Amino acid sequence: MRPPTIVSLLLGWALSGCATASTLTPDNEASENLPLSVDHVGLTVSDLEASKTLFVDVLGFTVLKHDASYPAYILGNGASKITLWRASDPEQATPFDRKNNVGLHHLAFAVSSFDHLEALHQTLAAYRGVTIEFAPELAYGGPAKHMMFREPSGNRVELVHRPAQ
Repeated sequence: MRPPTIVSLLLGWALSGCATASTLTPDNEASENLPLSVDHVGLTVSDLEASKTLFVDVLGFTVLKHDASYPAYILGNGASKITLWRASDPEQATPFDRKNNVGLHHLAFAVSSFDHLEALHQTLAAYRGVTIEFAPELAYGGPAKHMMFREPSGNRVELVHRPAQ
C-alpha cells in the first residue's frame, strides 16, 4: 500500500471538518500524535515587505522572527502562524494560478463577526496592492459569509465568518 502524501492527508482532514486518527492514518491505527493541526502555512511572495505589512497592519499578525538572509518573516496571531518567503527572483516568479498549478488554492481565516468581515472588506478595498475578488457574500448556503482577496504578492486569501448555530 502506497503511503498517503501530506496533501492527501490534509485534504482528508479539511473535508472531514476535523482530523481524527481514523481519517489520517494510512492503516487506520490510532496514534497518540493525532489529530494533526496546522503548525504554519508558508507562502512564497514577490514583495516580502508589502505582504508582511498587510498581514501585520490589516490582519492583526505580529512579527515573530525575521531572517534577512533567507529572506523571510514568521508571523503569528495567537491562533495561526504564517511564514512569508521572498521568491529568489521576484521579477521572474510565476504568478499564483489556483486553477492550473498544483498547490495552494487559497488560505482562509475565520473572523469574529459579520461586522468584522465588513470592516476588513472596507479596509482591504482601499489598501494599495490588494485586489478584491469578491465582497462579503453568503457562503456554503449560509448563514456563513465570506470574501476573497489577493494580497500584494498575489496569494489568494479568504476571510469567513460562520455564526454559531
